[in-house]
This record gives sequence, C-alpha cells and structure tokens, in this order.
Amino acid sequence: MEELTGEEVASLHSEYVMQSWHKQGGPVKPIKKADGIYFWDYDGKRYTDMSSLLVCSNLGHELPEIVDAIKEQADNMCFMAPAYASEPKSRLAKMLVDVADPDFYQRVFFTNGGADSNENAIKMARMVTGRPKIFSCYRSYHGSTIGASNASGDWRRFATELGGSAPGFVHFMNPNMYEDGYTRGVDDATVTADYLHRLDEQLQYEGPDSVAAILMESIVGANGVILPPEGYMEGVRALCDKYGILMICDEVMAGFGRTGKMFAWQNFDVKPDMFTFAKGVTCGYVPLGGVVVSKRISDYFTDHVLQCGLTYSGHTLACAAGVAAVNYYLEHDVCAHVKEMEGILKPFLESMVEKHKCVGEARCIGLFSALTIVKNKETRELMAPYHTPNSVMPQIMAKLMDLGFSTFGRETNINICPPLIITAEQLEEELPKLDKVLTWVDENLCD
Repeated sequence: MEELTGEEVASLHSEYVMQSWHKQGGPVKPIKKADGIYFWDYDGKRYTDMSSLLVCSNLGHELPEIVDAIKEQADNMCFMAPAYASEPKSRLAKMLVDVADPDFYQRVFFTNGGADSNENAIKMARMVTGRPKIFSCYRSYHGSTIGASNASGDWRRFATELGGSAPGFVHFMNPNMYEDGYTRGVDDATVTADYLHRLDEQLQYEGPDSVAAILMESIVGANGVILPPEGYMEGVRALCDKYGILMICDEVMAGFGRTGKMFAWQNFDVKPDMFTFAKGVTCGYVPLGGVVVSKRISDYFTDHVLQCGLTYSGHTLACAAGVAAVNYYLEHDVCAHVKEMEGILKPFLESMVEKHKCVGEARCIGLFSALTIVKNKETRELMAPYHTPNSVMPQIMAKLMDLGFSTFGRETNINICPPLIITAEQLEEELPKLDKVLTWVDENLCD
C-alpha cells in the first residue's frame, strides 16, 4: 500500500474521524513516528512528549521489551475468550496483586480501559453492598461511559445528563488548597478537618446506609494534579469504615510509577477495597484496564455470580504487553528513578512560582505535576476559572508546542507529566522552554 503524505493523513482524519472533545473537521497535526520520549511530524519536526501523551506512555514510545512481547504473543495467539485461561492473563493478574499487597488483595477483573474499569468497579460495589449510591468528587474525571461519566465531576459529564442524570450518583467537593485560599504545609489540618466534616454531613443527609462506595482519584489527575491535604485520604477511609462504605481509588492516571510508588494510594496510609487501573499497565501500546479487588470482595463473588463481562476482558495480546511493562517497572526500579527525577522537576517548578507572576502554585509528586496559571497572583485570580468560555489557555499550549514541548492542561492548569524514563539531561533540556513561555504569559496575559 502506498504511503500517505502528512497532508493526506490529516485530510482523511478531518473528513472521516470523529475527534473526541472537539468540534469536527478542524485542523489536526499528523504524527509519523515516535521513539523514547519524542515523536515527529511529517515535516521532521521533533516534539518532546512532556505529558506522556494522555499520561499513559509511562515507559515512553516503542520500548523494545513491550514491542517484542507483543510480537512474540502475536505469533502464538492474539486473542482467547475470557472463559479460558491464558498465560499472559494469569501471569499479569498475579503480578498486579503481588505489587499491590497479596495479603489484602486477591483478584483482578480485566477491562478494555479506564472508563470501563471504573464502570465495573461501580457495579461490583453495588452488588457487594446492595446499596445504590456512589459518592464521587466534583474535581474529578473517571471516563466517558454513562456510569463513569456520571461519576465524573467536571463538565465532560454534562452530555450524558441531557436525558437526566443516571440514578444514584452524588458529588461532593474535594479540597484544592490553593484555589480555596489556603497554604499547603501550613493549613493542611484545618482543610482536612473542614472537608471531612462536610463529607460526613453530606453522607448523613444522603443516608450512609444507602451509599455503596466513595470513588475518588488517589491524586486528582486531568483536573490539575491536585494533591490532597495531609490526613485527608486517611479520613475518607475512616468514614468508609465507619459506615460500611467501600472505598474505590481510581489509579488510571496516577498508577504504575507515576508518583514514585507503583500505585498512588501507596503514598497514604490507606488500602482501598478496590482500585482501578489502565494507561500505564501497557503504556497505551495495547488497550487494557482493570479492577484489583480485596479478599473481601473476591470472597463475595466466590458465592455470588459476578455480573460483569466484556468480550475482550483479559485480552491476550494486551496482557502480554502488560506483563512486559510491569516486568520493566520492577526490573529497572522505575519508581526509584522517578523519585530521583522529582528532585530535578519539583525544585524547578517551585522556582517558577517565585520567578513568574503568572504561576500561582506548583504541585509535584514523582513525575506527576502541574502549575496553576493565574491572572493576578496577589488576588489568586485564575487565568481560566472553571468552564471559562474563550479561554486563553490554548494560546499558552500552542506556544509550548511551537517550541517542541508537547503537553496538555485543563481549565487553568499546565500539566507536566513526562515519560518515567526521562533522564536528567532531557529534563534540563526541556524545562527552559516552559520558563520561556511563562515569561511570555507574564508579559502578555497577566495584570
């Protein structure tokens, strides 16, 4: 088949592909190849992937260990139905339980990606408890299927509510210390106590005996890498235990070494009853997600039918990629490398707060970070408050892209979440580009 030009690829895309979260038919950048932390367009321009695409390419692009595992499995057996055992699926399930905590967790239900991981965790929570309600945060994103979208808090849920919201979903406000007017490291105890009191009060008004689960991102991802104040996650766990509510942690974005721990919930003194995953389990090479369940949940479904099923659950080719990826995380001690790189990234981002009047706050854990961009630092006026029409943030992202610094942001945030294999030299080459664009923002967009 004759190879298409970049212009032809972009034209076909604009004409025939339904582009997510965009009006259709607009311009699109065609990408020809990717390798390591970089990708190239058809003109040969190189871009550094400073967001791991959608925070999924944790081990970079075209990692030989994953590519070779996919090729080897494809030569043997690409797919087998979920009712049969296959070596990649069996191996990967045990590996995930082992890196989580084999004394507490027991089994894995595999899905196709993050949204249906959360969808099935919600179903399991309702089956196990016999309760209908799911509590989740306003500052969150859990996916675009009906259940996961209704659990999400940000505006992307609105389209699923045109015919009325799905029943049983209740949102509560989770803390964002900077936007709430507090100082991290100073006001944590106050914020934690206040927000836990509000959550407890809301549970009382909804009836805690009707609540199946509290679903929350271990660390809020797409909405700005929002770090919980000290003690907050432990407090939510305590409320769950108090009322017999299951705790579900969404690890779709924060999992697989992103925070310097294999799973982000391991940064806190909690163990969720279930946690969901996707993205970094295969680094996006083949779609895969899942739910890791505690022994308690697993035991329930020993005596009750698990009313969840997907044609591609535990997809053979995807699980082979997952085995290779998890082996790489462990054998190369990627979590230790992430903490080492945090020692470069975090101080740099904090220096941007001191240097630039447009940077209100820097948040960084591992290689999971974001900057809050403000119009006025003294008043903490955000550059793009929630659901702002005609936001200037796309201009800022375009400036970064022009310099070959590829990332994304939501609302008033710039996320910086590079592949976990990035080196110190590569970080030091790329971060000055961010500094340069922030200078432009200071000069052109701030009061």
